[in-house]
Amino acid sequence: MGAVDVLSRNCVVVDGPVDGPVVVLSHGFGCDQNLWRLVAPALAERFRVVLFDHVGAGRSDLSAWREDRYSSLEGYAEDVLEILRELDPGPVVFVGHSVSAMIGVLAAVAEPERFAGLVLLTPSPRYVDDEGYRGGFSAEDVDELLESLESNYLGWSAAMGPVIMGTPDRPELEEELTNSFCRTDPKIARVFARATFLSDNRADLPKVAVPTLVVECSQDAIAPREVGAYVHAQIPGSELVTLDATGHCPQLSSPEATTEAITAFVAGAR
Repeated sequence: MGAVDVLSRNCVVVDGPVDGPVVVLSHGFGCDQNLWRLVAPALAERFRVVLFDHVGAGRSDLSAWREDRYSSLEGYAEDVLEILRELDPGPVVFVGHSVSAMIGVLAAVAEPERFAGLVLLTPSPRYVDDEGYRGGFSAEDVDELLESLESNYLGWSAAMGPVIMGTPDRPELEEELTNSFCRTDPKIARVFARATFLSDNRADLPKVAVPTLVVECSQDAIAPREVGAYVHAQIPGSELVTLDATGHCPQLSSPEATTEAITAFVAGAR
């Protein structure tokens, strides 16, 4: 696949100074690159910023979506590596939100030379509780969540948008996330949801060999603080920052604090 194909497939957008450190912003489930809009311009004042949409999201090429490729996070990680191979910007700081945090982990483990660092924003290596591990959801919770999504995707979006955003005092943000979910093709959303909520990437964390910043929120219904502590403990030499923020999407609910955390890390990773 050629450069034009890869870059158009994922609707890659590049901004910021040509000679600045390169920061790649990767969105989570049900979202697209627009959810970085309160963070990206500030970062682009100092850094070269790369935005893109995962295949199946936003303005990506929907004809490129294949269930066999995107039924696991490895397919998305390979897309990230293909984008980096085509842009060839040198080592980048990859900022992955939610499920994209684990997509970044997989990509960095596969080709660490392409990464100057990882910023894992509200990450979770496994959403389902396990013996000695709290992911935040029981197996029954996740089964029910996936069944609801598969039977009535629009209803699921309306119910889960506010829970994930977690900002009842700012209903406009909850509505925005719900609308983002609703714009996603239900078939694609079902496959991505299963890849997201049934994944278990705990064994991949100790393999990360690049500088890593774990960013959690003080209150997050999707990735509780036990998860942030776990990810920090499992990735050698990682840093952990807790934002005074509520919900799972601090790039919208607390953009200034999110930008500050990313900026400080990128400056230190040079």
